[in-house]
Amino acid sequence: MSENKEKKEKEHLQPEMSIGMIGHVDHGKSTLVQALTGKFPDTHSEEIKRGITIRLGYADAVFVKTKDGYSTELQAKKENKKYEVLRKVSFIDAPGHETLMATMLSGAAIMDAALLLISANEQCPQPQTREHLMALELIEIKDIIIVQNKIDLVGKEEVVKNYNQIKNFVKGTIAENALVIPVSAQHNININYLVEAIQENLKTPKRNLEKEPIMLIARSFDINRPGANPEALVGGVLGGALKQGRLQQGQEIEIAPGIKLDEKSDYKPVKTKIVAIMSGNEQFKEITPGGSLGILTELDPAIVKSDNLAGNLAGSSGKLPKTFRKLRLKPKLIKRVVGVKEEVEVVPITQGELLMINVNSAVTLGQVTDTSKNIITLSLRLPVVASNNDRFAISRRVGARWHLIGVGELIE
Repeated sequence: MSENKEKKEKEHLQPEMSIGMIGHVDHGKSTLVQALTGKFPDTHSEEIKRGITIRLGYADAVFVKTKDGYSTELQAKKENKKYEVLRKVSFIDAPGHETLMATMLSGAAIMDAALLLISANEQCPQPQTREHLMALELIEIKDIIIVQNKIDLVGKEEVVKNYNQIKNFVKGTIAENALVIPVSAQHNININYLVEAIQENLKTPKRNLEKEPIMLIARSFDINRPGANPEALVGGVLGGALKQGRLQQGQEIEIAPGIKLDEKSDYKPVKTKIVAIMSGNEQFKEITPGGSLGILTELDPAIVKSDNLAGNLAGSSGKLPKTFRKLRLKPKLIKRVVGVKEEVEVVPITQGELLMINVNSAVTLGQVTDTSKNIITLSLRLPVVASNNDRFAISRRVGARWHLIGVGELIE
């Protein structure tokens, strides 16, 4: 591949798929993301036109092929090797803490596959290893690779023992036939084999780009500096991920549920125009699903400050799904509460109970007003925009925290 062609392809390369990085706390998820991408996934940049990357727990990697096999562009450049660009993927670092499990579940709409990290120097399974695998079962993510990390910390016998524990653990689960790749993310051991496994086994999903676009808004903010000249002010920025369809520069979009004009009024959708689209430090005229993105709009900066529009959906004017103030859900509850050390069984949902509901990038509280015919009806504190194929994460307050107890299917 010529240098000019390689440069042109790289400049216009968008992430093709999003891969969740999940597992128990301290099993090396963020370190592995850094080994694959060169970036730590929990950092943000808020400067569009000055190199914005709204990662939202994301970091991108470009997979390449060298004369020695599969690698990342990052590693190939370090080793000064010629390479052929294969594809760009986006990694979602899903923190292992139990309080973030519901967010991981509701964000499944943009997770195409998963890497399940298991530390070789600890007994398998650890509590959240079990819970994250349970979460994958609930959201029906079947494309999974198991990464046996930290092999540098134990001897060969311990690695083999841990491998056998992993195989026994996943037997009869959605990950029973998943590949197990031993690595050391800290010391860059076997990362090339992991890239090969991802490239060969986790295929880019076929997308219907003719569907109406739906963007999940996870962040919103003002990038104007204090005291900036009024003539130099730019509109608000929306950060998140595209669930389906495509967005284009210059397109008019609608944002719902929108904003409240005052305490007495209801939420009102907002319309604006896309001025610029950014993904991975690059600007695009059109964006498709597969990673995080930031869009510069014509919105009044006051509207977007402090993530004021987080949880909204954006799409073509008049084409977004319905806004709900009340929900009727058919719940699917798990056997035990996610994220507690003790064995706490999930008891049936009762009338009057307050639940936390996550859907897409939105989170709201809902009071249960009816539980008849195995369907729960909730009156929501904040409205949500959703459709029948969305998955609702249901959490219950246990002690001082909210804990995942199941998922719900929308009944209209």
